[in-house]
Amino acid sequence: MNLLEQLKNMTKVVADTGDIESIKKFKPVDATTNPSLIYAAAQDERYQSIIDGAIKHALEKTNDQDAAIHLALDKLIVDFGVEILKIVPGRVSTEVDARLSFDEDATIEKARELIALYEMEGISKDKILIKIASTWEGICAAEILTKEGINCNLTLLFSIPQAIACAEAKVQLISPFVGRILDWHKKDRGVDFIPPEEEPGVQLVTNIYHYFKKFGYQTEVMGASFRNTGEIIELAGCDLLTISPSLLQELESGSGNLERKLQPDDHKKLDIEKIPMDEKKFRWMLNEDAMATEKLAEGIRRFTEDIIKLEKMLIKMIKESSISV
Repeated sequence: MNLLEQLKNMTKVVADTGDIESIKKFKPVDATTNPSLIYAAAQDERYQSIIDGAIKHALEKTNDQDAAIHLALDKLIVDFGVEILKIVPGRVSTEVDARLSFDEDATIEKARELIALYEMEGISKDKILIKIASTWEGICAAEILTKEGINCNLTLLFSIPQAIACAEAKVQLISPFVGRILDWHKKDRGVDFIPPEEEPGVQLVTNIYHYFKKFGYQTEVMGASFRNTGEIIELAGCDLLTISPSLLQELESGSGNLERKLQPDDHKKLDIEKIPMDEKKFRWMLNEDAMATEKLAEGIRRFTEDIIKLEKMLIKMIKESSISV
């Protein structure tokens, strides 16, 4: 078996893309999307019908341009999710507007709206993971949504306090961003390379995995944002790994024996201290971690930039629209 086939035997492989053709090729269990991935996919003329459908939906609902843009944006990201769910047997992650990352109530409202759009298409909420940034407000929103039966994927996660707060909130899944942690540490150390087994992002996912298993948390750990296959190989055995098409291709082309690095019982031989977590502890520990603080803020800004790009694209298309309503 190639490396990808071996990995699938020990970890749920998730496609980190909005490109439907790539998802068909690699046959992942789940798929994740974000504003950046949706924006990239929306540039592909193969998906023009999805964009047209979102605009038509919005124009049927309102004559107000601002309202139409927001409706079209929500429908666009949901319709990409609907198409992805025609391929993957599991779940798709759909992200809440990053501009709501510090607004608990608005995050809850937007998540409910996205779920309602999926249900209009006959998709049950158990097939959806609502992606929310791992701010304190986002985690609190996810806790409420979880109690309502809306499962969440807490993204832009760079630290232990974020992970623990998510687990205490009983969210379904977290996404620690391995590659973005590597980016920060390479810049901070002034180096071009850190061996995968020594990467702080790989070590963070490993520590979270063992912590959750040690204390019986049911929250799934999904490594994300990979820069190379070495990181993926070091995390073989993690609950899930979400991987870009380019790295999925490398794994599919790779050969050799893949060793399982993370075992669910490994925590039994580790001395791990439980960390009580509340808002004050969360904010202090996050503040003390320069990398996590900077990358969380940067991630929210980047996702916001791509949401705005999507909105500008939709504004232009709505103004020029010849789509019949």
